[in-house]
Amino acid sequence: MSENDTTRTEHDLLGEKTLPAGELTGIHTARAVENFGDAGGPVHPRLIRAYGTVKLACAQTNEQLGFLPEEKAGPICRAAEELADGRLDYPRNLAALQGGAGTSTNMTVNELIANRALVIAGKKPGDSTFISPLDHVNLHQSTNDTYPTALRVAAISACRELEQTVSELVDALQHKEQAFGDVVKLGRTQLQDAVLTTMGRQMGAFAEALSRDRWRIYKCEERLRTINLGGTAIGTGLGAPRRYIFTVAETLRKLTGMGLARAENLVQATQNVDELVEVSGILKALATNLFKISSDLRLLGCGPIGGIGELKLPPRQAGSSVMPGKVNPVIAELAGMVAMQAVSRDAAISMAAMNGQLELNAFTPLIAHNLLSMLDELLLACEKLRVYLIEDLDVNRRQCRAHVDSSTAILTAMLPKIGYDRASEVARAAEASGQTIKETLIELKICTEEEFEELVSPEAVMALGFR
Repeated sequence: MSENDTTRTEHDLLGEKTLPAGELTGIHTARAVENFGDAGGPVHPRLIRAYGTVKLACAQTNEQLGFLPEEKAGPICRAAEELADGRLDYPRNLAALQGGAGTSTNMTVNELIANRALVIAGKKPGDSTFISPLDHVNLHQSTNDTYPTALRVAAISACRELEQTVSELVDALQHKEQAFGDVVKLGRTQLQDAVLTTMGRQMGAFAEALSRDRWRIYKCEERLRTINLGGTAIGTGLGAPRRYIFTVAETLRKLTGMGLARAENLVQATQNVDELVEVSGILKALATNLFKISSDLRLLGCGPIGGIGELKLPPRQAGSSVMPGKVNPVIAELAGMVAMQAVSRDAAISMAAMNGQLELNAFTPLIAHNLLSMLDELLLACEKLRVYLIEDLDVNRRQCRAHVDSSTAILTAMLPKIGYDRASEVARAAEASGQTIKETLIELKICTEEEFEELVSPEAVMALGFR
């Protein structure tokens, strides 16, 4: 400590650095900030909070087994709890994309917990003779087992939130399926008029696709629950006592309430991250459905005068600084952009995973950044889509009926009665006369108005095949 007590000096393998006396991080964090700048933005807060829980499990295990005395374990556990629940702030200038397979994040967490524990114990930050970031907070650990474990804890937590949010979006779409069940509309294939369907069926198809996503996300926890905590550097448990290795994962399981389990092969679990690629692919599947749904909503609501205009998307903000009255489908566009971003994040995760080498994947921070960011972005998109679009979505019944009356789509339903060639003649006659298909059918005495109305009723359209 300097004479005026405003700074302190810390040492590492490379030399020394002067830090503010009250700074809760240390020399390793300072070097990381210098080296990596703000690459990728700050480390994801979910990862930091999960790391706090992992460190708490390690400290509790070390205390329980007699490797960490109570006077040190107590303050360390309190500091780790504060980090885990968000009360202990972390440096926002620590870059998400960092060399060293996450060592900088681990060391920042170690320094933060150690120095906060020192304050709790009534001592000054930097007093590593009493509580050391390495000898005490990182006792029997390595970046290579704590970082992947924290990532899985963070990802499970986020998946649980996302699964609930997707479930709520499915419920909202199912409500619209019922509300729009009596609205007959054109079905379209390759953006051309095809056959009749109902707007309720359209909403129901959206709900069913997302329901599959919800189930897949729910099952992600099974893919993430196996952890390599206790494996230390490369999965051999070097530097850690056997009692600790067999206990620490169970401690973390109890703390999190998650079904975590120590990997049977800790070496393999330290080398490979394929289960994270699998989870990323499941999230990409959700993204593809979100993009399809948001794109369909934009198409069905486009115009509204000069386009399809069958749906009334709730207006959320003025759409132009120069075109009065224009309102853009901004929420659907948001969902689409998040979906595109998710696909690109999945690609980055795949590339990072395949470039792991020998006993460790050095690019795990890239995987962590993209996986946790993807989860948060998809969660936000699903929430916004439900609250700001689906729940207030309405249908333009008049426009749907006008399209039904005018389109050749009704002729497909009449094929069993009049055949393909006769139906084609009706289509040509309607085009030549400028009449609607309905008017042409009635004029040619192919059907009465009552028969036409029966053909385009929701019951007839919803029927499976014909009698």
